[in-house]
Amino acid sequence: MNTSCIIRGLGHCAPDSVITNADLERMVETNDEWIVSRTGIRERRVALNGETCVDLCFSAAKAALEKAGMQAEELTHIIVATFTPDAFIPSSACTLSHRLGISGRMAMDVSAACSGFLYALETARSILALHPEAKVLVAACDIVSSRVDYTDRGTCILFGDGAGAVVLSSGTPGASDAQVLDVLVSSDGAMGDLLTVKGGGSGTPYKLGDAIRRDFFVEMNGREVYKHAVRSMSSVCGEILEKHGYTKDDVDVFIPHQANLRIVEAVGKRLDIPESKVFTNLQKYGNTSAASVPLALSEAVAAGVVKPGHLVLLGTFGGGFTWGSSLLRF
Repeated sequence: MNTSCIIRGLGHCAPDSVITNADLERMVETNDEWIVSRTGIRERRVALNGETCVDLCFSAAKAALEKAGMQAEELTHIIVATFTPDAFIPSSACTLSHRLGISGRMAMDVSAACSGFLYALETARSILALHPEAKVLVAACDIVSSRVDYTDRGTCILFGDGAGAVVLSSGTPGASDAQVLDVLVSSDGAMGDLLTVKGGGSGTPYKLGDAIRRDFFVEMNGREVYKHAVRSMSSVCGEILEKHGYTKDDVDVFIPHQANLRIVEAVGKRLDIPESKVFTNLQKYGNTSAASVPLALSEAVAAGVVKPGHLVLLGTFGGGFTWGSSLLRF
């Protein structure tokens, strides 16, 4: 017997500081026209004032709880999706729980790069299947600016910082809720070296006094990542639609991972979903990794793009490689 998974509240947060394309022109050899034509990104929010992953998760979580009409004390499980936690120990989820004023709950981080939110959402569905009485907070955040080399124009133009959060429970959806119909997630570690942040891991040991190396920052084979992102995201989105007997015509809003506009447009064309149904906010946030999908979903709902009755398709792709899709009914 399947237990329902209902989104009771959505929230998002981004730092106040903005780095525009004009700012990047003064940092690396690039220009606004080159960036916009290749990525669609015009500016990105960055944590220049010391904001951490937990800081942004806390604000997004508070907003989601308010929308859900719930108090933090009602939560039973806290999951944070991130590859840029405040610290390796304690987990960001444990720190977030403390910031929310609660203890004695399960709290854990999930690391799946840009696919982190859908991986955490699938984890939350599993929890609700075992514990239908549970109330689960899923927050997704990455401070990607902390792992970006601002002398590398191939990566620094792409990324920004942000957070998104959802509060989930079982039961019957209310008028402003959404039902998570399904989540599909997948991976292929054979291609992991195409997108990495290796420095600081146990596979790249270092000792006190060592200089920070290039591998402490995002390193990416952009051409290969593009090809695999388009192929994998299109495939998994098509798979989830077919599994539930839907076609592209049934999709009211498609919210893909906000990697760059070329990837978004290519996936939309492969799925034959018209541009008018594809929601993007990457032009003002850039690629916020794990936060990308929930931040875009929260904004789309707040802006009235997603309406009651809508079928919403989510798609993602990230380092690992990891990818996934989800269907939501509002």
